[in-house]
Amino acid sequence: MRTTVSAALALALAAGVTQASSASAADAPPSSTDGVWRMDGYGTVLDLRDGQLKEYQTTAVSCLKGFTARQTRPGVYTTPNNVVLTVRTAHEHGRDRDRDHVRATVAIDGSAGHRKLRRIPALPDDCTRTTPSGPLAAFDVFWHSFAENYPFFAAKGIDWESMRTRYRAKVHPETTRDELFAVFRDMVTPLYDAHVAVGDGDTYFAQGRPGTELPTEELDEKVKKYIVRRDLAEGRNLRHFANGRITYADLPGERGYLRVSGFGGYAAEGAPHSAERAVLDETLNAVLTPQRAERLKGLVIDLRVNDGGSDLLGLRIAERLTDSPYVAYRKRARNDPADPTKYTRPEPIRVTPARAPRYTGPIAVLTGGSTVSAGETFTQSLIARPEGHVVRIGRPTQGVFSDILGRVLPNGMGAVLPNEQFLTSTGDTFDGPGIPPHLKEPVFTEEEFAKKRDSAFDRALNVLR
Repeated sequence: MRTTVSAALALALAAGVTQASSASAADAPPSSTDGVWRMDGYGTVLDLRDGQLKEYQTTAVSCLKGFTARQTRPGVYTTPNNVVLTVRTAHEHGRDRDRDHVRATVAIDGSAGHRKLRRIPALPDDCTRTTPSGPLAAFDVFWHSFAENYPFFAAKGIDWESMRTRYRAKVHPETTRDELFAVFRDMVTPLYDAHVAVGDGDTYFAQGRPGTELPTEELDEKVKKYIVRRDLAEGRNLRHFANGRITYADLPGERGYLRVSGFGGYAAEGAPHSAERAVLDETLNAVLTPQRAERLKGLVIDLRVNDGGSDLLGLRIAERLTDSPYVAYRKRARNDPADPTKYTRPEPIRVTPARAPRYTGPIAVLTGGSTVSAGETFTQSLIARPEGHVVRIGRPTQGVFSDILGRVLPNGMGAVLPNEQFLTSTGDTFDGPGIPPHLKEPVFTEEEFAKKRDSAFDRALNVLR
């Protein structure tokens, strides 16, 4: 599921002790999805029985319990933190009726696309045994989790096999947790991947691409105040929506300004995705009124500090910016633990015009190194916009697109990593270097702040004249 790295890591650390919250789960009637399913890619097995969904995280050397969800209606399961997973068999899709439901898909709230499942006779043997919990076992699970799922070793020039040789020699039965954490940190540091993190209780390590700053609440507030004071001083109808995560103002010259600091956090903490979507719809209805959608001659979309969240919420905004259906990107995941060149079949992720007022005129998208994750997939979704007229201004995005794969380790530590690629129409990805701007401008540098400049914003207004 897509979420912030810190939240995903917290889920990974808690997964081993998470239990379903419904006392009546065992009394639920059998479902056509009941059974044991292996996911295509993701190193995951799902056990759906007795009104519960239990996740098992697998590698070549381990099988560890992950999260648990309760069945809330046939084929639908809800985790204690209100993430909804929907499992549908091939029969329900009207295909493979003669194969006794050997195939299925699972959709996860907030995540674009579906993950394919194949029924297997029983849990793998490793899932019925206790995994050793010493430092060496934790190291082996950590190394294999990356070796079998991480897609970008070759692109980053990292020999993960040599990492095992180098660092496993530092681990022994008496290695302390602090020492083991330092080993894991040193192993992933050369990846410079903002979707990679290691955690142990309150100890946490993650980093972005060199030369970039990852988004924080403090940076977001600083930038928001600066923009309101400097860029929107001559604007009208300034409003903040969605728990302060979205800002809109009308600008001189029949132009609009839309700032999105994340694709989530719109509703109350812990609210389900449906509540987040409802708040976003209310916001877009207030912003893109029929009159404004018709009147605007240009729209600035500011994503320069965007900490990601739900890809589906980004696509929901894209649906208000086109009159024609199109493919935003294609999504695939690593699915052969032994071969990093093997992937699932790419799934097209589509944008369908909303049944609501839509703006289809010129757009200037502001991006930078603090544009992360779902902020990047939304930016990518606008590249193929049939109407065109989308100009990117600023600096390259952070370069992390995948959903985050949370892994528990047998000693209670945790890690998160990406395992997917979001493909362009030519089959390429922007992972690593990020999506480049068409027009380069500085983004929130010390010099820009000191001289009260916002060069990217000013460039956008000139482009949208």
